Amino acid sequence: MDFTVITPNLNYGRYLGECLKSVASQEGVTFEHLVMDGGSIDDSEKVTSGFPGVIWVSERDGGMSEAINKGFCRAKGDWVMWLNADDCLKPGALAEVLAFVRQHPEADIIYGAFDFVSATGKLIRRVKMFRWSPFVNIHHCCYVPSTACFLRRATTLLEGVLLHSGFRYLMDGELYARLHSTGKTFCYLPVSLADFRIHGCNLSFSTDSKSRAMDQVLKAERHHVESRAIRRVYGITWFSDPYLNGLIDGILYLAARAWKIFSKIFAPPVRLPRSSTRTP
Repeated sequence: MDFTVITPNLNYGRYLGECLKSVASQEGVTFEHLVMDGGSIDDSEKVTSGFPGVIWVSERDGGMSEAINKGFCRAKGDWVMWLNADDCLKPGALAEVLAFVRQHPEADIIYGAFDFVSATGKLIRRVKMFRWSPFVNIHHCCYVPSTACFLRRATTLLEGVLLHSGFRYLMDGELYARLHSTGKTFCYLPVSLADFRIHGCNLSFSTDSKSRAMDQVLKAERHHVESRAIRRVYGITWFSDPYLNGLIDGILYLAARAWKIFSKIFAPPVRLPRSSTRTP
């Protein structure tokens, strides 16, 4: 089997159907699609029942990282990815990845570009990506989209590599930093493989840094803590004093941001999958 697609879900039935359809319509590859549900009380199960090939697993879990890890342990495909319930694969995406795999046998991780779309699926912006940079991933942001990233099961998951269950927001960034630290090879495919839906409730965009509401501040600080933990374990840390390290973090953040901009300028243009029927 070529691919396993894992979709963590909790009460996202309003978007789940589009996600499942985008996977079911993939051609030229073999795949399985696992929906790891955390105990939804909406119409998610009913939506999934309309796709007989999808494997539905519903049980309580400790959050998204645990749900995805359960999917990782069930996966049978040579390449594994997780596609959030509110996101979609573009037509022909998996065929593009499989063709790229055959040209890059050295790859342990393959990732592509993606589009930001609105809650209704309207294109907002096509995101231009660039070659793997651990410096940017660790000291600026997790720029590799999990919704367009594929792990070679034999050299990652079967070696015991799973998401860190303590992470709620930046589990993908920590995973990529850990994989890089063990010498895994990242390869970039300059094709827009997926749609990342912006609807106001995304974990990645649900904090307001200027808010004075305690709940919002705590949520924002959780983001910062996870990002800081990644820097301390995998990045540049010169001092034992956390405040001195904080000053260095700011300088490295600006340097990594500049490198990201520079890398994008010289990156190859992004195209749609050859068999895609969508237009920007």
